[in-house]
Amino acid sequence: MKNDSLVFGIRAIIEAISSGKTIDKLFVQKGLIGELAKELMALVREKNITFTFVPVEKLNKLTRKNHQGAVAFISPIDFYDLENLVMTVTESGQTPLFLILDQLSDVRNFGAIIRTAECTGVHGIIIQKKGGAPISADTIKTSAGAVFKIPICKVDHIKDAMFYLQGSGIQVIAATEKANDPIYDIDLTIPSAIIMGSEGKGISPSVLKLVDQLAKLPMYGEIGSLNVSVACGVFLYETIRQRR
Repeated sequence: MKNDSLVFGIRAIIEAISSGKTIDKLFVQKGLIGELAKELMALVREKNITFTFVPVEKLNKLTRKNHQGAVAFISPIDFYDLENLVMTVTESGQTPLFLILDQLSDVRNFGAIIRTAECTGVHGIIIQKKGGAPISADTIKTSAGAVFKIPICKVDHIKDAMFYLQGSGIQVIAATEKANDPIYDIDLTIPSAIIMGSEGKGISPSVLKLVDQLAKLPMYGEIGSLNVSVACGVFLYETIRQRR
């Protein structure tokens, strides 16, 4: 597998972490033992790096090289701290607009959303550390480089991020077909964060219970849903329309 962001081998990953590289994904073989493995896991926990234990077959699919039971992907960007970003935006006098992506899995959709978010003045994109699409070469290409221009925050749990946003006076709106009201009836002139769900499952039910507003797009055709990146674009441009 040819991937410039892929690092394999325990020592190589330790060096990458120690040199300050941002680790996007880390896969560790189940049952991995040895002093070097202990050193890696101690460093991972010290730096609060998210990792996943996987069978060796998963690692073998990622690389045919001698991975020693560990494979990591280095992020091409540095992630922002959510609390600092919210504080910076609110203190700037601008009306906050954030985008939350709940378990979005397709890297091209991710890239397209990042591109639209940058074009519409979104102040930051919030993603969860586990389960979402990585920032890969395909993401960067589809975003047309916008990934380097818009702040992206990685959080442990989407729900905790929502609580913080709501506590900061930012309403949280879920884009879902389960809504009664169309997006055009929602007040987007006030500080807002819009949640977009995954391609297959939409927004998690536990997340939906915590939002301030549910909103949908009118659908008149036989196909009952839009591609998530297209739907996201409609929501963001309706926000621009209201705020002009």
